[in-house]
Amino acid sequence: MTKPHQFDKSNLRQAILDAPKQFAVGFDVAKDAKVDGSFERLVFFGEGGSAFPASFVRVLIADKRYASGQLPIRFMQNYTYNITPDSLDKALNVVCSYSGNTEEAISVLNQLIEKKLPTVGIAAGGQIEEICKSKNVPFVRLPMPTPTFQPRMGFGYFVGAMLKVLSNAGLSVDFSDEIIKSAEGFSSKMDEYESKGKDLADMISGKTPLVWANQMYKELARVWTIKFNEHAKNPAFFNFFSELNHNLMVGMTHHGENYFAIMLKDPADDPRNLRRYAITADILKTYNMGSVVIDIEGSTVFEKLFNSVYLADFAAYYLAEKNGEDPTPVVMVEELKKRLK
Repeated sequence: MTKPHQFDKSNLRQAILDAPKQFAVGFDVAKDAKVDGSFERLVFFGEGGSAFPASFVRVLIADKRYASGQLPIRFMQNYTYNITPDSLDKALNVVCSYSGNTEEAISVLNQLIEKKLPTVGIAAGGQIEEICKSKNVPFVRLPMPTPTFQPRMGFGYFVGAMLKVLSNAGLSVDFSDEIIKSAEGFSSKMDEYESKGKDLADMISGKTPLVWANQMYKELARVWTIKFNEHAKNPAFFNFFSELNHNLMVGMTHHGENYFAIMLKDPADDPRNLRRYAITADILKTYNMGSVVIDIEGSTVFEKLFNSVYLADFAAYYLAEKNGEDPTPVVMVEELKKRLK
């Protein structure tokens, strides 16, 4: 493919192709975001496409601290309108909303400011920017490349910005050079991601995808389902090995033909866990359920996460074509926001 598919009115395909360039921009826009204090944990506030990048940051930071023999930092994600005691003592609070107008984020930001708690705001403008600037709260302004740009496509901006905020606060080492170098490799593999994604969409078409990984990469599986939900307007659900072998698998006894399992296998996983993928696929086949096992490729955790995410983007992008859907807008979300107002 050299152009958007027929339903892609806002050229989401180009946003996928450009995504690896975002990390360097994210590091740059957050370079001066600094909060004074000594912190022991991070509390993240955000919803939807402004939230799931934090899950990857959590995995990346845990991996780096483990490699250096350090205990993981406490990293909490809050999806509500109100702060909790986690924000009160030795916590750095990060409030994200790509639009800057998400009501849950605005609510918690005002509470954090009222209690004078260490806080950083991250947004592309909106009320979050206005509040932060009026109250002298450190703020990171994300790019808005096009008027129709969706928060879920700003993954790299968010990850780069959050990692820089954490390193500035002493909660993480700075490994931005490693990330930028890996991102260059992603750009060179876009044709491969697109071809494999299109093939995967052919397998999934007409079914509900179930995305499974191991426990370490269960957030990766969750992000895959978000791509299917929002790009393709298709239901999708995630789970992880070996837990799913003790319950979810049995649920496929009936109606298995309506589902398709995408198993994301980390070759570095415990050999006992690795055996489960092929065996599970074989058992499901007897219940009329199709599946595919996909190796998570890369020499680092960062590479494994994003090699897989770009494949997910293209699989969901071409599933949107099969569903006759424009992959950019999220009509149900906008309808909900309209009714809430």
